[in-house]
Amino acid sequence: MNKLLLLVPLCLTCVSLGAKPRFITYEQYGAKGDGHTDDMPAIVAAHKAANEKGLPVRAKDGKTYFISNAPLTAEIRTDTDFGKAKFIIDDVGTEGIRKAVFTVLPDEESFQPDGLRTLYRGQTNLGTRLPCRCLVEVMNNGHKVFIRKGLNQNSGTAQKEVLLVDKDGSIDPSTPVVFNYDQITSVKAWPVGEKPISLKGGTFTTIANQCENTRMYHARGITVKRSNTRIEGITHLVAGELDHGAPYGGFILLDHVTGVVVSDCLMTGHKTYVRAKGAAGKPVRVGTYDLNASCSAGILWKNCRQTNSIDDTTYWGVFTSNFCKDLRLEDCSFSRFDAHQSVTNVRLKGCTFGHMAVRMVGYGTIRMEDCEEHANYLLALRDDYGSTWDGDIIVRNCIIKPNADVKEVFILKGGNNGSHDFGYPCSLPSSLTVEGLVIDDSAVTSPNYKGPSVLSSFSRKTGAEEPFPFKTDCIVNLSALQISSGKPLSPAPNPGAFPGLVVRGETH
Repeated sequence: MNKLLLLVPLCLTCVSLGAKPRFITYEQYGAKGDGHTDDMPAIVAAHKAANEKGLPVRAKDGKTYFISNAPLTAEIRTDTDFGKAKFIIDDVGTEGIRKAVFTVLPDEESFQPDGLRTLYRGQTNLGTRLPCRCLVEVMNNGHKVFIRKGLNQNSGTAQKEVLLVDKDGSIDPSTPVVFNYDQITSVKAWPVGEKPISLKGGTFTTIANQCENTRMYHARGITVKRSNTRIEGITHLVAGELDHGAPYGGFILLDHVTGVVVSDCLMTGHKTYVRAKGAAGKPVRVGTYDLNASCSAGILWKNCRQTNSIDDTTYWGVFTSNFCKDLRLEDCSFSRFDAHQSVTNVRLKGCTFGHMAVRMVGYGTIRMEDCEEHANYLLALRDDYGSTWDGDIIVRNCIIKPNADVKEVFILKGGNNGSHDFGYPCSLPSSLTVEGLVIDDSAVTSPNYKGPSVLSSFSRKTGAEEPFPFKTDCIVNLSALQISSGKPLSPAPNPGAFPGLVVRGETH
């Protein structure tokens, strides 16, 4: 009997030793976690093994993993818990490394659908079937759009957009077709039915690159190319910045994905650098970001913050996007929200934006609710892309808090005098509905301040010739506005330059 009792724990031990592991650690593949040894080869190997075995990865709490500037990327296809570990990413000496430290990859490869030759604005079906629900990008290389004006001027980019498409070809209403394609020169589809995976925890410190200030963007963070990824509780810090450096494209960068949620993350703005000579031959400030979305749709950022003050003008804005649709920010506090080369359908709810505020051009509907702006405007339509919004803007229960030294305050700011071809028609929104807006201009001390306006001047002159006309038809509906200074709200500093503008409602 005693021999039998001794055999029982021995057998249990054997079973335990032979059991399949529940997760993989970096230490199993040689990581030291001492903050000095280069752990990147071990991190790469650990994720490779995890992907092959279908196991999650866990970093060890209390460890500090050092990542050198060697161009290595860890590919993630399984749940990853960075926990309370720290990661030091040494970018000193790198010259424009565009490889991410971590890339979250899908299980299914992208493909080229057959049978798509044309596509038109408002079309509700792609006209071809797909094997599954996909994010589809269509492009016409024969037509240039977003032909940028100003210090960062360029010759534009190929007309393109992304669409969420079901198996039967139905286009999701949240990602409508906004351009006309008489020809489609390329089309690509990314399946979106992947099993959701998550990345959570971890404190990542980037030691800044300290390179010469060029347009070569660094990508030394987490690039997400897998739809339905959940990113939670990640902290990103920046150290070692000098008075110069190459820009960063975003520590968390979303690329051709949908259904991604980024929540409870703490990011850091980078210093604003100035390049001696931009595209127009003059000095220009250089954008550098911590959050970026490109050619993606159906994305939510929730309860995210930044470590430095959102009102500190020595730091650039943390957020940018290009060619995206159906973007939502909830309960976030950033120095800015920015959509460069168009966004279609945006919702900003319960957010606070700092010195660079909210800036975009695009299509569909903008909804701003319960937001606070620390700038002299509520929303700016980017003048370098034509200050155009093809659709409606709805604002409810928001606050504008301008600085004391401002001379002007606007609900909608922009600039287009009809002299530049941006590659598409430009216009004011069809409607601007503003309910419950508070313009807290009580602290404004400028003696030249005359009060707020619905629109800025848009750099327009009454009766001026416009080779590329800017459409000014816009119905503005105002209700329950409060202006702290008691000064009247005017339509615009130059109302004669907006013949299609109609303003309805009262302020108090």
